[in-house]
Order: sequence, then C-alpha cells, then structure tokens
Amino acid sequence: MGVYSMPGRCELCGKSLQYGHNVSHSKRRTNRRWMPNVQKRALYIRGQRIRLRVCTRCLRTVHKTS
Repeated sequence: MGVYSMPGRCELCGKSLQYGHNVSHSKRRTNRRWMPNVQKRALYIRGQRIRLRVCTRCLRTVHKTS
C-alpha cells in the first residue's frame, strides 16, 4: 500500500489545509493558514496492517472504537 497523499491531508477523513486571517488589534488582516496535525501511523483495518497519514482526531476515534 505505501502510497501517500500530499503532506497535510488526512487519508481517512480528508481534512486538509485551511486559510484565514490573523487580525491585529487595529483590525489589520494578514494571511495565515491552519495545518492539520497529521501523523504517520500503522493501523489495523480489517485485520491488515496499513500505513496511513492520519489526523490526530481520526487517530483518537480509531483508538476509541477498537
């Protein structure tokens, strides 16, 4: 399976980069971005060990349900 998607995208839920603004006290807006916390992990799905890039929210949910 060793195919990875672009860095910063969860392979389970599809969560990826989001854009927005830093807003200073004077209301001046500058661009910023939010990167998801993506980790490389080996997960057991249907009895098979698969290496995935998974966001920590999905990792928490998988751990909770198994």
